[in-house]
Amino acid sequence: MSSVHPVIAPHELAVLLGGPHAPAVVDVRWSLTGPPGRAGYQAGHLPGAVFLDVDSDLAGPPGPAGRHPLPEPAALQATLRAAGISAATQVVAYDAGDSSVAARLWWLLRWVGHRAVAVLDGGIAAWRAAELPVTVEVPQPQPGTITVRPGAMPVLDAAQAAALARVGVLLDARAAPRYRGETEPVDPRAGHIPGATNAPFPELTDAQGRWLAPIQLRELAQRWGVGGTEVGAYCGSGINACALVLGLERAGVTTPQRPAALYAGSWSQWCTDIARPVATGPERG
Repeated sequence: MSSVHPVIAPHELAVLLGGPHAPAVVDVRWSLTGPPGRAGYQAGHLPGAVFLDVDSDLAGPPGPAGRHPLPEPAALQATLRAAGISAATQVVAYDAGDSSVAARLWWLLRWVGHRAVAVLDGGIAAWRAAELPVTVEVPQPQPGTITVRPGAMPVLDAAQAAALARVGVLLDARAAPRYRGETEPVDPRAGHIPGATNAPFPELTDAQGRWLAPIQLRELAQRWGVGGTEVGAYCGSGINACALVLGLERAGVTTPQRPAALYAGSWSQWCTDIARPVATGPERG
């Protein structure tokens, strides 16, 4: 397992968990509208999995940088060490199904230079469908020793995102009605960053939440206008857009050496400044 292959199948993970060097497994189930993911974890999770909360563990406090700003390095290092992660640890993240939340931990680990990380294809739903075991036992991992050094993945601020939308490709991972400005469930203004292309993250996976094959992902990327230019991604608050970053790498459109950039503040930061323009409708604007 490596950054070249960021998706792992349930049976492949099961084999690794039964081996002498089992990966650290992290449950990051979360939903924008609830219920809290910890309740699902307590009801049953993968053997050996620890739970990390998106709101408190994988993001900083909400504020001017958005609803889910990047965590402070020292806080993230403490979180990852408590989860049993060291420099040589293989990590597998999973969520309820489509990897769109698990991709946040994948991205954060890549951001701090940890390359041995993957997401579980289809999440716990696929694990259960494969009739693999779940448990309610909460593990107590040996503390890890990972050192967090941010900067290994490109990050955009608002001005850089606006510029990329003009000269490259900026993908908006939200659902089409939010992109078009027809609805906005959580943020004060509706619409999208002018010049951004709608690329809803659920299109990355099939009806069962399994990742599309690389060739299908390349076709998606082509439809979104990705190829031959710089590319970045954003969503509501910087969570689901991580799945676009992962998906483009799985497609081979980007590489671990030249990944897509993430606008971490995303729409939750952009829309709070009334000086920033907002586009609506189905076009890039």
